[in-house]
Amino acid sequence: MEQQNTNQDTISDIKGILRYVKFLAVLCIILLIVVPILLHVNAGRLPSEENEEKNSTAETAILTDNFQIPPFDDTEEGRMAEYGYRLITETYALIGPGTALATTGNRLACSSCHLEGGTKPYAAPYVGLSGIFPMYSGREDRVGSLEERINGCFERSMNGKAIDVNSKEMRAMMSYIKHISKDAPVGNRIKGQGFVDFVAPDRPADIEKGALVYKNTCLSCHGANGEGIKGIAGNREGGYIYPPLWGDDTYNDGAGMARLITAARFIKGNMPYGVTHDAPQLSDEEAYDVAAYINSHNRPEKANKELDYPNLAKKPKDCPYPPYNDNIPQEQHKIGPFNF
Repeated sequence: MEQQNTNQDTISDIKGILRYVKFLAVLCIILLIVVPILLHVNAGRLPSEENEEKNSTAETAILTDNFQIPPFDDTEEGRMAEYGYRLITETYALIGPGTALATTGNRLACSSCHLEGGTKPYAAPYVGLSGIFPMYSGREDRVGSLEERINGCFERSMNGKAIDVNSKEMRAMMSYIKHISKDAPVGNRIKGQGFVDFVAPDRPADIEKGALVYKNTCLSCHGANGEGIKGIAGNREGGYIYPPLWGDDTYNDGAGMARLITAARFIKGNMPYGVTHDAPQLSDEEAYDVAAYINSHNRPEKANKELDYPNLAKKPKDCPYPPYNDNIPQEQHKIGPFNF
């Protein structure tokens, strides 16, 4: 009897051990399945949360209306960045017509469009650009570098020529852009890049109404004939206090500003000078009409525009020059409506 009880106790112990082993096996299986899932979820979630926090910080703290350009260090890098700042704000004096480099074909400054040294929100600012290039461009139908984008501005907005991407001037401008982008996230746009939101009216732009908006809002700075106000000794001498908007000394017809919607977005968020993106003075309709009025005037012609947009499906609706991949008249591509 004692032996039988001993055997039963042994069997009971073995069953207990087996149950414990089974429990451990099930637990291991659960851990092997659940832990990788949790790690995968966290791997996908935490960086996103970090990016959201970064983007939130960027949106509220990096590019503001009172953005302060960080001081330039007394180092080779700092001096290059400072030279880049001068190239952007004194373009006409350093590489404009009549200078040794004669890169630009007009006497504008890069900051004529990229306001406040490329730091004003919604005025195509440079802040953060070094973190999002290389970037696809429909105009070339390929991914391009920031240096190539700068050269596009030289050839179009500045009506000039491209410069060597390894030149001192290009390296200086790149150094400046990186200098003001120190706190911007890499790989993500920040709030304030590009232009303000804009809804194009579902009608052709009215050039006569645009002329009236120009007279009431733009003429005092840009002149009755779009000639701008030239600089004087001690104040942008050799360039412009307020740039010309048409005529021989302004952006050519291949520039982004020659497109109606692009120009209207810039105007709405920044004009008249001093306006901020969150308190525009002009409505979408007024900006639309005055942009059409400005671009209805003569300006320099960009050579070989027909080579732009190799993939015509990528061509913006408001691109004012052919060829197109549709049967919409060129005039409608110029002044709308863009309901196609």
